[in-house]
Amino acid sequence: MKRFTNLLSLATRPKPQVGITPADVFFSENKWRLLRYRARPEGICHPTPLLLVPSLINRHYVLDLMPGKSFAEYMVAQGFDVFCIDWGTPGDEDRYVTFDDIVDGALGRAIRQVAKTVPHEKTHVLGYCMGGTLTAIHGAVHPEYIQSFIALAAPVKFNDGSLLSRWTNLKGFDLDTLVEATGNVPWQLLQSAFQLLRPTLPLMKAMNLLDRAWNDEFLDGFLALEAWGNDNVSIPGEFYRTFIKDLYQQDLLLTGGFRLKGRKVELKNLVCPTLAVSFEHDNIVPGPSAAALIDACGAVDKQHLHLPGGHVGAVVSKHAAKTLWPQLVAFYAKHDQPVVASPAPRIEVEVAPAKKGEPARSSRHGRAVRTSAVAE
Repeated sequence: MKRFTNLLSLATRPKPQVGITPADVFFSENKWRLLRYRARPEGICHPTPLLLVPSLINRHYVLDLMPGKSFAEYMVAQGFDVFCIDWGTPGDEDRYVTFDDIVDGALGRAIRQVAKTVPHEKTHVLGYCMGGTLTAIHGAVHPEYIQSFIALAAPVKFNDGSLLSRWTNLKGFDLDTLVEATGNVPWQLLQSAFQLLRPTLPLMKAMNLLDRAWNDEFLDGFLALEAWGNDNVSIPGEFYRTFIKDLYQQDLLLTGGFRLKGRKVELKNLVCPTLAVSFEHDNIVPGPSAAALIDACGAVDKQHLHLPGGHVGAVVSKHAAKTLWPQLVAFYAKHDQPVVASPAPRIEVEVAPAKKGEPARSSRHGRAVRTSAVAE
């Protein structure tokens, strides 16, 4: 009975609140913002901050979906100082924003802003999907501020035989005409392409909804994920032109022919500890596409983690909180700066002159002596 009641009330059901982990704007420029999540009451216990870099195509709050399914919330609870880039919504005037503007410019400023919050000027970075690709490119040219790097379902090998690779290499796909005609490539076009990767997915979702509509927790999570999945963002045309032409069509990142602001991008120069994560049922970024980073990068400490699940569900779920997220915490903890304990303050203990028959008494006044004690 609860199933049918919930289904009938879907239209009037309160929408789940998404992206609600408390955060403040730490830095902003043009349309994008750098958010800093507020620390847990106990404070921060990891010396190095963490920067989350999402894709430009989707909203950043996929990493802060809802309570219990928020990676940002989880990492704050683990004692990290967590930052996240909100890429914002490009306007018509942003159609000429280039790949260099975003990856060398905006991303570079975000990394530096976060790194300079600590004395050793380093930050952990997690890049999700396209955000991981952009971070790998930036880190190969500017590695100095990155303590460690996790590429979460991030494509690195683009000529991989996947549907996205085949579609973008079709002769009928006129990239230049598309960019010239649209300016900012419309989110509707991008969303429809991803939906066509699994044409039966809407039907599968509907069946799953009918089967589990009695479960309020499932229903709230389902609606939150649908809200995010339909809250897409158009992408600057010039950025898109480079991303498709140089990466998907020519696969220049692995061959060493890609350039960032005139500088050759060689992934062997990405030398910080690196973890590439892929998922078994990811139809957007196949496992070999994400795993290629490990062979290509120059890190001594590098590993590939391959897990069950899909591109989104395996990242933002209660299951992820028990499987994926703890492994990411362990990776960052292993590659953090050592905690340097501050020495306890030393208090000089002075001995006051004693009267006959009385023991000497310590005092904070009078003549200084060499005796000292460490305060508890």
